[in-house]
Amino acid sequence: MILYGRNPVREALRGRREVKRVWEAPETSPEEIERLCGSPDHQGICAEVAPYPYADADSLLDSPDALVVCLDEVQDPQNLGAVCRVAESAGAAGVVIPQRRSAEVTPAVCKASAGAVEHLPVARVGNLADWLAAAKRREAWVYGAAAEGGVPYHQPDYRGRVVLVLGSEGRGLRPRVADSCDQLVALPQLGRIGSLNVSAAAAALVYGILHFRTRGVDRGP
Repeated sequence: MILYGRNPVREALRGRREVKRVWEAPETSPEEIERLCGSPDHQGICAEVAPYPYADADSLLDSPDALVVCLDEVQDPQNLGAVCRVAESAGAAGVVIPQRRSAEVTPAVCKASAGAVEHLPVARVGNLADWLAAAKRREAWVYGAAAEGGVPYHQPDYRGRVVLVLGSEGRGLRPRVADSCDQLVALPQLGRIGSLNVSAAAAALVYGILHFRTRGVDRGP
């Protein structure tokens, strides 16, 4: 895998996987760097690295207050990278994605995450609904993000293990995944645009959860 961009390469050098070689301007021409990485967005640097080390999904719930973000068939690499950046910045335990019909951790995702994927555990599972059921058996509460039909996002008590599930671009959560959630939550929509981009929704919900946990306010019905 050839990573490109200053942040992805820097974080790879600080992260978990082996960095085999680095090419950097002016020692290497910008044209050669673009040829190596396949993108004009290289910022004058690229690196050959080992394959991405996906995490074990079950281990993400080991902490009694783990916050795990799940993405249901999000296929846009930019969105996956942006969500991973949010999750890492917020101290989430990790991100879970399906093995099929989903973006995976590619150089484009690494670039969009600003290198966050080098530190954030990202796990892949064969069946997301089945994994959510297993998470509930470990006393995790599973909340699905809904554009409409969910309770206001500030109502649930987010203490303990929490899994937040966000749906794909345009389609939202698949029915079986939505049915696997303990509760659907919705952000307020006060403008004319029908819904938020998945990475924007992830940022609002994840930091909302952190805020509610810090304040410890009773948000029950």
